[in-house]
Amino acid sequence: MTRWSLTVAAAGAALLAGCATPMTDFTANSGSPRASEQLAVSLENVDLSLRVDPTSQSIAGDAALTFALTAPLTRIAVELDRNLPVDGVSVDGVTLAPSAISNPEGRLFLTLPTALPAGARTVVRIRYHGKPHVAKRAPWDGAFVWSKTEDGQPWVSTTVEGEGCDLFWPCIDHPQGKPKMMDMHITVPAPLVAAGNGMSMGMDEKDGWRTWHWRAKNPSTYGIALNIGPYEMLSGEYDSQYGNKIPLRFWYLKGHDKQAKGLFTEFKPMLKFFESRIGPYPFGDEKMGVVETPHLGMEHQTINAYGNGYKKAPTGYDWLLHHELSHEWFGNQMTNADWDDMWLHEGFGSYMQPLYLEYLRGDQAYYAELFKQRQHLLNKVPVVSGKSKRIEDVYEEERGGPGNDIYAKGSLILHTLRGLIGDEAFFRATRRLVYGTDNPKPGNFQPRYSSTKEFVGIVKDVSGRDLGWFFDAYLYHAAVPELVEEREDDKLKLHWKLKDGGAFPMPIEVRVGDRIERLDMADGKGELKVPAGELYTIDPRSRVLRQEAHIDEWQADEKERKKKAGKGQ
Repeated sequence: MTRWSLTVAAAGAALLAGCATPMTDFTANSGSPRASEQLAVSLENVDLSLRVDPTSQSIAGDAALTFALTAPLTRIAVELDRNLPVDGVSVDGVTLAPSAISNPEGRLFLTLPTALPAGARTVVRIRYHGKPHVAKRAPWDGAFVWSKTEDGQPWVSTTVEGEGCDLFWPCIDHPQGKPKMMDMHITVPAPLVAAGNGMSMGMDEKDGWRTWHWRAKNPSTYGIALNIGPYEMLSGEYDSQYGNKIPLRFWYLKGHDKQAKGLFTEFKPMLKFFESRIGPYPFGDEKMGVVETPHLGMEHQTINAYGNGYKKAPTGYDWLLHHELSHEWFGNQMTNADWDDMWLHEGFGSYMQPLYLEYLRGDQAYYAELFKQRQHLLNKVPVVSGKSKRIEDVYEEERGGPGNDIYAKGSLILHTLRGLIGDEAFFRATRRLVYGTDNPKPGNFQPRYSSTKEFVGIVKDVSGRDLGWFFDAYLYHAAVPELVEEREDDKLKLHWKLKDGGAFPMPIEVRVGDRIERLDMADGKGELKVPAGELYTIDPRSRVLRQEAHIDEWQADEKERKKKAGKGQ
């Protein structure tokens, strides 16, 4: 993408004139370092009115942002796509001149009429309009999806995880940019429904348009979504083991009644699993919401997108519904402080699926799912770099990111950690990561930010063991550890080998005949007696993620086959 550069005056004039511009590289990648002005404020409230016109595929927005200042400021900075021209800005009721408005590449700078001191509160109102970018391949390439139902009615959604909230509303496009409260007033042609985040605050209808009102607390920025269509709704209630009642809502398209009712029956078992294994559903006073979408899916806070087509699976549950629901805990309740730690969202979310199968079907299904994940590891880039990252620089392999490894490898790392420290310590560490407390109950926790560094510290605290060597090898290095075998007479000698060097004292089990022996591998080495000709199996219970030559060979063969097949087309 081309980076744009305009003078303050020219930028303001272009914005007010309504000039459309391509998406800049800055806008296309969520999570750039926050401006100093953004570090000096707390975003207290967003009141967003948005009119969505499916016929012209355009929007018109009016956003009032309330900031509390922690340092003196002369200007405010928020993100807003340059493709959405600004019609006007006011600060505490004072209209800004065009020369006070600058948006050179997607970060909107607003010079204040007068400087404000630390401790002040200010309300910035931004009015804008335009034709938002259209997603080319939602949800992987984010933006608007202007679709049609089978009977030709408008069906609209947004997916902006990679590109960010600024594709349709002015925000601080960073994981730590959450507003404390967000009110949304979504106006759509009647009789369409706008299913939204948080709690329903009612609906008004006037002159052939409906305005749906929603209120969400501490919403993740990319978790705010538009979902508009001729929806029907299923509703229910879940009696939580924590004593509260959780509203259940599912918006689906007419004609899918039978399939929708079938999927709706999965809501309660999934909630029971997550609450039993992790802790209270974080947004029980709002809802567990799901909406049918024209794209595959996305974790939108309390209104998860579902587009899996109600497919049946031999596992007996809908993987997409489950994965997106997991992000209410790993992503919305606990949000990584930087996109470099995205494995905390996706790795935990992915590990919840074999755990759910363990609960539903037993050990065979648990290990079968883990083995499926094992087949797809890339091991080309560390899962965590230790440096601040934009989101697409993590998700996209072409950009040098770990890509799919934040999902599958993250899951297998957690499986290995669980086997190393035991269930009690593992799930206690997970609860503390998610809630900031070992004993979460409705009302005694708030959404929080976390990091890989914090999680490593939590594991050390709850297990009583310094496992820096474990996290260093698995998260901060690309290649997984290799276990080297050597035979010497009736001895089997094993030692761990890290491609980048370093200690790796990972215990390993060996089955010899009908007995299982555990080698502590305190210095990365171990040996045991295995008589010549006797069968033995290393890691018979598949507890440890390691390099496996047969999988490497299979992956190379698959890659070559696909390459040849591509040439033959």
